[in-house]
Amino acid sequence: MLTHECIHSYNPYSKLSGVHVAQVHAASHHGSLYNRSFIESFEETPMLVAVLTYMGYGILTIFGYLRDFLRHWKIERCHIAREKEEQKDFVPLYQDFENFYTRNLYMRIRDNWNRPICSVPGAKVDLMERSSRDYNWTFEYTGRVVHDVINLGSYNYLGFAENTGPCADSAAEVTIKYGVGVASTRQEIGNLDRHEEMEKLVAKFLGVESAMAFGMGFATNSMNIPALAGKGCLILSDELNHASLVLGARLSGSTIRVFKHNNMQSLEKLLREAIVHGQPRTHRPWKKILIVVEGIYSMEGSVVRLPEVIALKKRYRAYLYLDEAHSIGALGSRGRGVVDYFGLDPCDVDVMMGTFTKSFGAAGGYIAGKRELIEYLRSHSHSAVYATSMSPPVVEQIITSMKCIMGEDGTTIGLKRVRQLAENTVYFRKRLREMGFIIYGNMDSPVVPMMLYMPAKIGAFGREMLKRNIGVVVVGFPATPIIESRARFCISAAHTKDMLDRVSNLCLTSRQQRPPK
Repeated sequence: MLTHECIHSYNPYSKLSGVHVAQVHAASHHGSLYNRSFIESFEETPMLVAVLTYMGYGILTIFGYLRDFLRHWKIERCHIAREKEEQKDFVPLYQDFENFYTRNLYMRIRDNWNRPICSVPGAKVDLMERSSRDYNWTFEYTGRVVHDVINLGSYNYLGFAENTGPCADSAAEVTIKYGVGVASTRQEIGNLDRHEEMEKLVAKFLGVESAMAFGMGFATNSMNIPALAGKGCLILSDELNHASLVLGARLSGSTIRVFKHNNMQSLEKLLREAIVHGQPRTHRPWKKILIVVEGIYSMEGSVVRLPEVIALKKRYRAYLYLDEAHSIGALGSRGRGVVDYFGLDPCDVDVMMGTFTKSFGAAGGYIAGKRELIEYLRSHSHSAVYATSMSPPVVEQIITSMKCIMGEDGTTIGLKRVRQLAENTVYFRKRLREMGFIIYGNMDSPVVPMMLYMPAKIGAFGREMLKRNIGVVVVGFPATPIIESRARFCISAAHTKDMLDRVSNLCLTSRQQRPPK
């Protein structure tokens, strides 16, 4: 029987009242489930902040309707996509109400996203400056380049997104030999020897029997989950799972039930009900029950409670699908992801999924597990059968960076980067908390959400930080709950201590004063 002991203690790093850190020790009668402390911090939105945030959105909504009224009577120029006058009696192609948020709220702060860079996305990037004369409906490039912007927006966790070094050199050599494109699927004439080597290396890296790679990380989830589950199956999905997992679950035709984020009581309740009641109406047993979770949740910075999930999966004889898009390479003493982080057996995870787009500085994704699973997907996955093979230089980038992490290149560079990322993460999180900022997530997660709350702060923070040569990602509704807008920092092993100090100091000054003109 699984029992929990939760110890809540005051967070000494925060100057804001009400912040608590939950240190969780979970154990069973058969031994400890956790071989390390599991510390995550979250805070409920203060009532005053919540009220002011709702008021802010309310005012924006009222003015949005007013501007729509002015646009309707052609008092204000309309930039939005509209039906042609001769097609006004057709079924509407554009849903006006669904686009209301984009038209009137998102457009006001649109300049904070889609900023074009013109350099390698390393620790620093160069940005192409742009301006807008029509309140962000369109942009014009000024011809000026903003140099040496500290990059805290890219998922370059281990710093392998670079244009010099062994990875870049190997990719260049392979490009000369194989070219850039394969122009065929793996099942036809697009299966290269480099693809075979990469998949064997991925399986060895993860400690499983077999693996297969796909050209797109999003499609790795959305096209493979339908091959694993279908009608008569039950998918239990974390409420904060990525859109690719949600889409894959919907496309499968399975029954989907959502459990509260990282809440094992909620998950166990759904598992019990599924076993007891079976399928709706017929009450027949489910063909299979698939639990779908992520390693690191990219908006919350939280880490899945994997030891507890595996314990529940074994008890109720369910299957586990683990998405390690953000955790592979970024967690664990050897960079092998959340399984390595908790010291667990990879064989306890039925389907291991991850991407090469982050820690490896490449593109695509993988599915790994037992040999029978991979052989089944090779012939049943739409992404495997119909998609073009991965580009050879991308494959070589994956091989070279993965060998570097494993130490098979004869150096300790990869291991040092894994350790440097862990040190940078702990240091930056601790420093922001000491300054009084509200930081979400696990203490070891390189995804660091800093709460902004109010809608006006989303655009203001992103713009003010860019004025100080800091590139950050700001996130608001609908990607987050409406009262939990935030800035999201992505820490890299390529960041230096001086960079992190500069960013944290400027975060403090940006909320106190505006920079001089």
